[in-house]
Amino acid sequence: MAYIVDFKNVSTIGLESSPVADALAGLRANEARYFMNKYKHELTVLPASESQETLDYVNRVLKEERELEFAAKPLETASFQVENIKWTYVFYEDGLAINVLYTVDDPKKRAVGFKLSEGMEVPKELEGKFKFARQKSKLAGTIRGSFFKIKGEY
Repeated sequence: MAYIVDFKNVSTIGLESSPVADALAGLRANEARYFMNKYKHELTVLPASESQETLDYVNRVLKEERELEFAAKPLETASFQVENIKWTYVFYEDGLAINVLYTVDDPKKRAVGFKLSEGMEVPKELEGKFKFARQKSKLAGTIRGSFFKIKGEY
C-alpha cells in the first residue's frame, strides 16, 4: 500500500524491521522535505514487494554501471518524475537509501546517489569504492552520502 511520507511527524511505517529504523525514517523524511520545498511534490513510497519493476530498474543501473549488487533487503521504493527529472528511490533494511536521478533531456545530469542512515556501517559493496561526505539533518542526524555519474541510457 502506498504511503505519503510525512516530514513533520516522522514515522517508521514500513521500515520497522530495520535495525536503524528511526534514522532511516528520518532520512526518508529528509528526502520528502526536499521534494516538497523544491518541487511542491509529495514523496510517496510503496513496499518493495509491490514494486518489482522499480527494483529491477535500479538493480540494472547499478549492475551495468558499476557491477554493484546489494545483499540488503529492500523495504520501500519510490518512482516519479518532476519537471524533466525521473527520480527512483530504494530504501533498504540496513539503512541505505539509493536514488537514481535521470534527467530526461540532459545526459550530463544523470547520477546514482547513496545515502547512509546514522548508525549504519558502510555496506561492504561500497567499502573502498566511494568517499562519503557528511551532511547534518534535523530529521536524520548525520547523513553520509556519495554518488556516481550514469554513463549509459536507461
